[in-house]
This record gives sequence, C-alpha cells and structure tokens, in this order.
Amino acid sequence: MDELVRYELQDGIATLTMNNGKGNAISPAMLVALNAALDRADADRAAVVLTGREGMFSGGFDLAVMGAGGSPVRELVIGGFLVAERLLKFPRPVVVAAGGHALAMASFLLLSGDLRLGAEGSFKIGANEVAIGLTMPYAATEICRMRLAVTHFGRAVTHAEIFSPAGAVEAGFLDRVVPQDQLLSEARAAAAGLLKLNRPAFAATKLRARAPGLAALRSAIEADEAEFRKMFG
Repeated sequence: MDELVRYELQDGIATLTMNNGKGNAISPAMLVALNAALDRADADRAAVVLTGREGMFSGGFDLAVMGAGGSPVRELVIGGFLVAERLLKFPRPVVVAAGGHALAMASFLLLSGDLRLGAEGSFKIGANEVAIGLTMPYAATEICRMRLAVTHFGRAVTHAEIFSPAGAVEAGFLDRVVPQDQLLSEARAAAAGLLKLNRPAFAATKLRARAPGLAALRSAIEADEAEFRKMFG
C-alpha cells in the first residue's frame, strides 16, 4: 500500500491525503502519519487541506483495534482526539475536503477544520456511536457542541442521526457541497483565500474565538483518558 498520508506542498498549501484501504480507517499508524504530516506543514508554514479517498473520507477508527480491547483502544481513541484538537488549534487555515463518507471519528476530524467541503453524492456523514451501542466520548461531545448547529446537536449526538451531504451543511458538519471533480480545486482555492488574511491575526483570533470550546475539549480528553484507564488500564 502507498504511504498512509501523502503530503503535497504547492503555493503554501499542504494537501494531506489519507489512504488506508477501503474504509480509510483511522489506525494507530494513520495517527502517527497524520501528526508527522502536520509537523511538516507547520515547518513549511503552510495551510492544510485534509482529504481522503474519492467516495470515502474515512469510516472512523480501525475496528480491528477497537474490537481487540485493552490499552490500544485507549491510545487510539485519545490519539484521535488529540489530532482533532491539533487541527482546531493549528495556526494556519485548515480546510477539510470530504470526498465521501465521514463517520464516527472521521466526522470529528471533519468538524475540526476551519472550512469543511463535501462532495455531492449518496454519502453518509455523522456520528453513529449510540446506534452501535457506544456512549459518545466526552471529547466527541465537546467537538460537536463547539461546531454543530444548536438545532442539530441532540439529533447528531444523542440520536446518532446520519446526514446526507446537503443535510450535513444544515447540521454544521459541512460548510458547502461541491461536485466531486471540483472538490480538491475548491478546497485549495478556499485555503489560498484564507491565507490572504493577516496570518498573526488569523491565528490569534482563531484561538480566541474557540477558547471556551478548546478548554472544554481539553478537560473532556482528560476525562476520556481517565475513564479508559479504568476500563483498560
């Protein structure tokens, strides 16, 4: 298989493309690759476009790891939310381009972008944890609270409602939907547009605007880790 996250830098925009098989699973190795790519983008002082495969942004956490139990589950889940926190705090623009399904942890990464684009199509976007018998992590709940429309928060979090791309715009998972063949060009154009803003002011205002949500997210990650340690050690 090709590298898990392909890194392409052009005109100050780093495109990070996740590529982990059919479901584009978020595995421990994927998290390592994502963090390495974000390190590289930070060193390049680049904006970020995060995307996946056509038809599948990601189906969420690697089910083989989740099903095995034990401390690897804790490490994977906490690691995923730390990446989401990093995206929410990234000092330059982050545009997420979902070319397909975005479920569970993938939907939380989607919510962590400054601008979120989705491709037209019969795709499913949302958090299905409650539907499959999982209590929503504290961190997931806080990311949803921070980014989703108030009218859709309960539907998405408690009811596990799954949305079409158009419905995901109304709910707040996406900002807009574009044709599949225009997704990356639109995402890069959006990132380029955001890069024209005053960069120190953008970075500082982003943190100031999100300060309450980020504080709640940090506490939630710590609560999740404590709970997982009780369960798995």
